[in-house]
Amino acid sequence: MKLLGLLLVTVLTVEGHLLGEQQSSEKADLRHDHPELDWYERANLYQIYPRSFMDSDGDGIGDLNGITAKLEHLQESGIFATWLSPIFSSPMRDFGYDISNFTEINSDYGTMEDFLQLLHEARRLNIRLILDFVPNHTSDLHEWFVKSEDNDPEYRDYYVWRDARYVGEERHPPNNWLSVFHGPAWTWSEKRQQYYLHQFAKEQPDLNFENEKVVEEMTNVLKFWLDIGVDGFRVDAINHLFEDPSFADNPPNREIYDPMDYSHFDTIYSKDLPKSYQQVYDWRKYLDSYAEEHGTDTKVLLTEAYTNITNTMKWQMSEDGTQKGAHFSFNFNLIMELKTLPDELNAADVKATIDEWLEHLPDGVPPNWVLGNHDRPRVASRFGVDLVDNMNILVQTLPGVAVTYYGEEIGMEDFRGISWEDTQDPQACGSNETVYQLYTRDPVRTPMQWDDTQNAGFSTNPSPWLPVHPDYVQNNLAQQKVAETSTYKLFLDLVKLRIDHALEYGDFKSEALSNGVFAYSRNMEGHESLVVALNFASTEATVDLTPVLLENSHSEGLVELATTKSIHKRDDVVNLRTLTLQQYDGVILRVNSSASAIFISSFALVLVVLKTLLY
Repeated sequence: MKLLGLLLVTVLTVEGHLLGEQQSSEKADLRHDHPELDWYERANLYQIYPRSFMDSDGDGIGDLNGITAKLEHLQESGIFATWLSPIFSSPMRDFGYDISNFTEINSDYGTMEDFLQLLHEARRLNIRLILDFVPNHTSDLHEWFVKSEDNDPEYRDYYVWRDARYVGEERHPPNNWLSVFHGPAWTWSEKRQQYYLHQFAKEQPDLNFENEKVVEEMTNVLKFWLDIGVDGFRVDAINHLFEDPSFADNPPNREIYDPMDYSHFDTIYSKDLPKSYQQVYDWRKYLDSYAEEHGTDTKVLLTEAYTNITNTMKWQMSEDGTQKGAHFSFNFNLIMELKTLPDELNAADVKATIDEWLEHLPDGVPPNWVLGNHDRPRVASRFGVDLVDNMNILVQTLPGVAVTYYGEEIGMEDFRGISWEDTQDPQACGSNETVYQLYTRDPVRTPMQWDDTQNAGFSTNPSPWLPVHPDYVQNNLAQQKVAETSTYKLFLDLVKLRIDHALEYGDFKSEALSNGVFAYSRNMEGHESLVVALNFASTEATVDLTPVLLENSHSEGLVELATTKSIHKRDDVVNLRTLTLQQYDGVILRVNSSASAIFISSFALVLVVLKTLLY
């Protein structure tokens, strides 16, 4: 017996040693074939809307010191890169996207010293800091615009000015271009006796990028913040940068009949022009050369552009492949292309949306997945609270960069109980409740729900700048941290799982297995595969996962993670050919690699031999 026991130990030791050598060799090969990813290529990017994140001084408005105080939340959540919506001096006609000084901190948010302290603390916690860059326009209170309107020779052409078009004696704008925010994109200046272009609010005049001095000014803004130590920029509304020099009327869009709606015209002369792409390529060269000259890590350029898939891809690389653009352009397909409540999400639509992005993506550009931001309804409000976990699983396990809007880690919802009288939202394109509710973005910007104290722990002020969602007593971070299961705890587990080889480097294979069930695998030869199965439907489904497996020989998988209300629990063994998912259920399964299977088979063979010898 002792001899046989010793034999067993010896065989297992040798087998384990051989397997370990094989895995070590595979790991070495992996690093050879897949060099270390740059920090932004595997980032979990977290967007903070400063006004709503944390108020440190009790004035009802979030601020920089509040963000600093909560950076440990980001670290605990596995976030190592954060993007801040604008923090610069602004009269707040568009809550910071109307900038009156690009190199000063808005007094609502603090001082430059506060920003430097935030940057220092972020560095200490190994969190990258990315700022918003808003090059298309300034505030009408910016010194440049004031001087331009005064016809100062140095600043006369800093903005887009055009003469009026007259029909008889009646004055009209130069063309039919409309503002994204509804209504004409031109405003008359009595002082200058010309119209100025504003593709957003009338308080946001468009800069003239045909003027080389303007390009130099805005590049110097980048240098100012790079010198301070930021890690990159998210570029706002980049596709509006240049206009066609003909200033011709945009042709009508026959499907949109509201003459003041931005989509009423096809914006072929006012958006997505070739020079805008070239400017991004030039800024990418500038950031790359800056990083090289200063011996720093990569300084990233991220672009925001609501446009078609072909145009979006050009922000990342020129069509001939000779010029690099943004390190990645935000992927809004999950926001813009999928069905929302009251319709049910269809698995085939999810697959098509994901495939479209991956198929168009230029070589060398990482995919990225955006669930929400400061302009679009939150996940829980678009798809329903029951699908928050599934959508978080989706974004965290797809290949590439995951982008999380603050509060999505706990499943916050929009709050539409906000009235015009409560907020006086200046960007609501009107002065009545109906127009406000139609155009306001306030519901997606409500304060972060930290705990169940006053104002969800956001502010001690009884009247914060926006009211907190009333559900904060039941839905807040503190409560989710101590709950046995919660959306936040699942989010933490997902972020930890992202370092798995299959998620960092693995191939992607997906199928719509039914109307509601979308499944995919992340595979790397020689390593365990991860299989994700998500039921977006309100009905139960039983599915066969073998179509997404790397090897169809596998019949069982081990539950790695599951949604908070799933019938499946961690370490459960499930049948891959008959997996049952209840409504809105979602699981991540671990499937043995070939190497592991060989080891298990060898182990089983040893046991059979020993049993034969013993008996």
